[in-house]
Amino acid sequence: ATTDTVGITPANPVDSRGRFDATVPDYAGQQVFDANPNIIRDLKNHTGSAAAGGAVLLRHETYEHSYPHCWRCRKPLIYRAVSSWFVQVTEFRDRMVELNQQITWHPEHVKDGQFGKWLSGARDWSISRNRYWGSPIPVWKSDDPLYPRIDVYGSLDELERDFGVRPDNLHRPYIDQLTRPNPDDPTGRSTMRRIEDVFDVWFDSGSMPFAQVHYPFENQEWFDTHQPADFIVEYIGQTRGWFYVQHVLATALFDRPAFTSVISHGIVLGSDGNKMSKSLRNYPDVNEVFDRDGSDAMRWFLMASPVVRGGNLIVTEEGIREGVRQFILPLWNSWYFFSLYANADGAEGSWRTDSSDPLDRYILAKTGRLIRDVEGHLDGLDTTSAAEALREYAEVLTNWYVRRSRDRFWSGTAGEHGDPANQQAFDTLYTVLETVARVAAPMMPLIAEEIWRGLTGGRSVHLESWPDASLFRSDEDAAGLVAAMDEVRQITSHALALRKANRLRVRLPLAKLTVVTGQKHLLKPFAHILREELNVKKVKLKPLKPGSAEKHGIVHTLTVNARAAGPRLGKSVQQAIAAAKSGDWFEAEGAVTAGGIALQPGEYELTLVTGNGDGEPARDAIGLLPGGAFVLLRTETTPELEAEGIARDAIRAVQEARKHAGLDVSDRIVLTLEVPQELVAALNAHSELIAGETLAVGLTVGALDSEPSTAPAQGAGDAFATVAEALGTEKAPLGIGLRAVDRSAR
Repeated sequence: ATTDTVGITPANPVDSRGRFDATVPDYAGQQVFDANPNIIRDLKNHTGSAAAGGAVLLRHETYEHSYPHCWRCRKPLIYRAVSSWFVQVTEFRDRMVELNQQITWHPEHVKDGQFGKWLSGARDWSISRNRYWGSPIPVWKSDDPLYPRIDVYGSLDELERDFGVRPDNLHRPYIDQLTRPNPDDPTGRSTMRRIEDVFDVWFDSGSMPFAQVHYPFENQEWFDTHQPADFIVEYIGQTRGWFYVQHVLATALFDRPAFTSVISHGIVLGSDGNKMSKSLRNYPDVNEVFDRDGSDAMRWFLMASPVVRGGNLIVTEEGIREGVRQFILPLWNSWYFFSLYANADGAEGSWRTDSSDPLDRYILAKTGRLIRDVEGHLDGLDTTSAAEALREYAEVLTNWYVRRSRDRFWSGTAGEHGDPANQQAFDTLYTVLETVARVAAPMMPLIAEEIWRGLTGGRSVHLESWPDASLFRSDEDAAGLVAAMDEVRQITSHALALRKANRLRVRLPLAKLTVVTGQKHLLKPFAHILREELNVKKVKLKPLKPGSAEKHGIVHTLTVNARAAGPRLGKSVQQAIAAAKSGDWFEAEGAVTAGGIALQPGEYELTLVTGNGDGEPARDAIGLLPGGAFVLLRTETTPELEAEGIARDAIRAVQEARKHAGLDVSDRIVLTLEVPQELVAALNAHSELIAGETLAVGLTVGALDSEPSTAPAQGAGDAFATVAEALGTEKAPLGIGLRAVDRSAR
């Protein structure tokens, strides 16, 4: 400890074992914690002099408070002054601050925030530790203060020069055996001995960039061309640890940063919200996660999370499985779908980025955008945004492209029901799956490998080049196709939400959907998609013009929240409520004024309602789209629509029965349905629809007396299943009997 500059001699009455020494004779040899009750006792018994004001002990009290403990063994620590060796960081602190500006930090605020502030207030760095294990400090010191001398060594050659031997082990106790007479002592009695201290392990960590290649004794050219490092990652606490010590040594030795780009991620917390601890086991068992969800699930969970942007992350099994649900399973299901239908049809996909089908062109354009987006995010070290781009793409691929293209795969490319043009669908899905496997490989390497090798038969996706986005059409080249299809998907999402809000199941046909939009010309070619997706008989597109909402009977209503606005407005809240009810209010630039009183967000609610506008009765449900567009969904049903809905419910139940029976997707069947008498006519009216959708070459609909019957066992080689299901909103029972026919009858 250096004390000369302030003239204070440190008092240090505690030895290295935490016991009082002879300078405190009353408690000498006692461990400091054990001595506490004895000290209190003596203070109580000491009355003190009159000049001192009487008793020495004024108050004795026990209270709980935080106290530093060893994070490994949990034992309390003792603060004791010890001598130390320092790096004089303050000499080049300003230069460290300057060089920090050359580093790209993620998140960006760390540069001038936690790291920058730490640099600007940096103190001299204590680099020595009083331990046995560690890298010995190469400093030899005279053992006689009358003849002081300090030697610092920087190489084995220098040691061999002074000590006459070349050490082959630089650790204790071997290095400590090197001694020599003090050259500055004419008496020859003092000896140069290595100081007992070892380096702080952070000095080793900070030396990693050059020490790993034995610089400067070897690999000088390699080091000069590989430093600063392109990328480094550790958690936010390393702004005072690994990031910092590397920056200190790189500045002092090379006058440059140790790294150019860094991710300083947040803290990964256990399931209880506390820091992960091996001793506490407050996190999901990794092996169980790997066995149940796979290691890619854990990797995806971490790389897709806010933790890589500096936020904290609580690790839970639910969070890990959510990543599986959002991306891994959708992508895998798309691959399984392709392999299932390609094998059933005997079709093979080939890599191509052109097609005459709009859906193919749409997903190919989306694939090109995915490549560009993920590449940009990964170049910017933003894995969270890269994961989000992949998630959004998987939603489009699985729940839009594959689902909308199912019929093309179902009928195949050859045979009685096939169409050679459907090869474009196989080629497109092959292309996007092969491409996405390469794009997703850094985020989920094992599943991407499995999909890619299954598609191509190649050696490894990780030996392939990053996809070339220029091979795919851009959004602009797609001539509005991407914008139009995105609009169709958005309309579909809003209309399905209206169905759900009105408790209208998707298989129940509805009469009409009206879309009032400024994109009418783009949407017109895709009106049939809206009809099929939303199960409506008619789609009407109307241009969005000033006053369109009012023309269709759509008006805003204002409701004032008295509980929220009352504390601020006082008695005036009643005036605002009355104005809202009478229509004496207006909205301008996102602000609402009622009766001359300005309302704040949270104090009111704006809702859309329909009146009896131009041919659009109030029975239509409203959905508001971005940009002022809106949809009107006719929610009124008829007996004819309800009958078709029952038939579609039956189709879904039969498809489930096919699956349970283990039938191939292309197997034809003979089908028997048993339903309550009042539903027979509805199913017979739509028998062609049912037969076509379920691949039934024969269909019989019978009345159900009570419970669904069990059909007799069939002959060898036949597949048979009977399933008790429920139909539609009536929850009516349904008996299903199906038998596969000879494959030659397909």
